[in-house]
Amino acid sequence: MGNIKERVAYLQGLTQGLNLSSHSSEGKLLINIIDVLDDMAEEFNKIQMVQDDLETFVESLDEDLSDLEEEVYEDTGAEDSVEMQCPSCRETVSFASDLLEEDDDVEVSCPHCGETVYDSALEIDVMDVDDQANRHVASDIRYGIHPGL
Repeated sequence: MGNIKERVAYLQGLTQGLNLSSHSSEGKLLINIIDVLDDMAEEFNKIQMVQDDLETFVESLDEDLSDLEEEVYEDTGAEDSVEMQCPSCRETVSFASDLLEEDDDVEVSCPHCGETVYDSALEIDVMDVDDQANRHVASDIRYGIHPGL
């Protein structure tokens, strides 16, 4: 923008060096054109200053928003989740582990094919043996849970 201002100042110097008269038609026209150019250069300069201030403000806002996002979303990543494979399309489906402990009936569907991946309404019979490492699942488990679990 400074370059435009310099060029207008040069034109003003030329008009003074040429001794253009403000009484002649051509002189009035050139002097007024150069005055308009000077006003336009000044307005461009003001617009550039406002633009610079606006860019600084937007950068500050972006930094503040980034800080806020880090604060708000830092706890959501710490949530325990369960990953299961969809029995139909074999895609991995993740959901909050809290859903496994819900008292109400909960059903999780695959977002890719819509097939049910987990359904809490289905009962699973698990018999505990003295040794926790040896769990025996009842023979009817294949009817009570999806193969992805």
